[in-house]
Amino acid sequence: MNILSSIVIIVLAVLLALVIGIIGYFFILYRKTHRMDINQQQHAIRRNYPVISRIRYFMEQIAPEIKQYILDEDHEGKPFSRLDFQQIVKLAKYGKNIISFGSKRDFDQPNQFYLRNAFFAKQLTDLEADNAESIHTKVYIDAPTNKHNKLTEYQELFFPKNEKFIESEMKPWLYKDDEAIVIGEKTCRYPFVLKSPIGMSGMSYGALGENAIEALGFGLNDAKSFMNTGEGGISPYHLKSGVDLIAQIGPAKFGFRNPDGTFSWEELQKKAEIPQVRAFELKLGQGAKIRGGHLEGSKVTPLIAEIRGVEPWKTINSANRFDEFYDFDTMFDFIEKIRNVTGKPVGIKMVIGSQETFEEFVQYMAYHKRYPDYIAIDGGEGGTGATYQAMADSVGLPIKPALMIAQEVLTGYHIRDQIKIFASGKLFSPDRIAIALAMGADVVVIARGLMISAGCISAGVCASGNCPVGVATTNPKLQKALVVEEKRYRVTNYVTTLREELFALSASAGLTSPKQFKPKHVVYVDSNFRAMNVADLPKYEIKDQRVLIS
Repeated sequence: MNILSSIVIIVLAVLLALVIGIIGYFFILYRKTHRMDINQQQHAIRRNYPVISRIRYFMEQIAPEIKQYILDEDHEGKPFSRLDFQQIVKLAKYGKNIISFGSKRDFDQPNQFYLRNAFFAKQLTDLEADNAESIHTKVYIDAPTNKHNKLTEYQELFFPKNEKFIESEMKPWLYKDDEAIVIGEKTCRYPFVLKSPIGMSGMSYGALGENAIEALGFGLNDAKSFMNTGEGGISPYHLKSGVDLIAQIGPAKFGFRNPDGTFSWEELQKKAEIPQVRAFELKLGQGAKIRGGHLEGSKVTPLIAEIRGVEPWKTINSANRFDEFYDFDTMFDFIEKIRNVTGKPVGIKMVIGSQETFEEFVQYMAYHKRYPDYIAIDGGEGGTGATYQAMADSVGLPIKPALMIAQEVLTGYHIRDQIKIFASGKLFSPDRIAIALAMGADVVVIARGLMISAGCISAGVCASGNCPVGVATTNPKLQKALVVEEKRYRVTNYVTTLREELFALSASAGLTSPKQFKPKHVVYVDSNFRAMNVADLPKYEIKDQRVLIS
């Protein structure tokens, strides 16, 4: 009998013992709790079928995991399918994502977007990237099998791969200086220069634990990228890595508030004096929740409470909007005062709900010549630690139509060159990023993709503080699972490899840089399987041209 047969027999014996044990457990449970079950009034099924009801509750508890790991097909899982998840993990662990045999995408389905390839692609040597300074990192490689120990041949059936974590060097694949994205070039004393078109979207300390913030910060800094603090304020863990920061300010003004909850210009000035803080962002809304943030009291540690200016261990629900402004005039007064006090760029994060509401905003900017330094557009498919189901499902447009509206309306009013556009909303892969850039984004920012690169397994318990892998929790015991000195390199690999593949997609489109992607480089296949460039799709009608002739 070989080793594999022995292992199979042992596993079957264990499973049989487990089944007998479960049956015995429920029998004993029935004997002890029968009277309690039939007398309780909360659960109807327990009154008639005490044992079956408990089995049912048990199955309900494990159903999400069974579905995620066994029942879902490769493309079925939401918000991320199994293939989506694997793609992110492979980029993070190995610095590459090579597949064999062919794509599993369903090409027979209509209403899909594709990147246009050029008849004569560019050579990799033609690409205009800044690869002057290599990035030091670590990647996983397969370790040699020990032929003298037959057990190692079968260990991958039940245990993680036998891999080595080795030192490595990667090209950074940054924009060259003359293609760098400059935020606040004409408006600020201290513009923010970005050579990476990919960064981190807002995720707060509190929603994420300190180990996750540190791993993300060190990884992004090594990848020569940037991170957004989220609305929870600037923590010591954001500053530890030296990474460039966009300090987000939400309606509750965490980290920027007086004891009475009003905005503190003194705190703003203190934060502006931190060299790492390169810009500020006012969060008007995000894709998963057009409302204020929420943090369970169990996650509000004394340090988080101190950073945010709230009481520890009490649940936080921030306001739905800022009290400091209530219309475009007062909003731009606030933006311009922040810009004048800090000398640094100020952007706004928003969700586009319709062309009409966005066009009102653009009309105001075009007429009064008042602009934020950038607009971060979050798609309705974006994620969050806690929100209402109906709001996540149905409020706000997805990122593709939102970008098309923004690009066409801003261009129609001749102010597109005044504002940079950040885009977010499940833009976790190189092809998705390329399509977003082609549709008008200057920069793409990622949240959940970076969480997965740092160890997130999509358990879906972010709001509870019970994250089993130590990412979305402030519980010290659970955070022990996340080893900063390992996960930081996964973050570096993920971001750097995204840029490398993005440049490779540029070459296939006949371009020398991702910055050159335009709507004409994206092809849409409609419900009748007709292919057309996004540039040729029916345009959004610009309804009011009075601003242009005033």
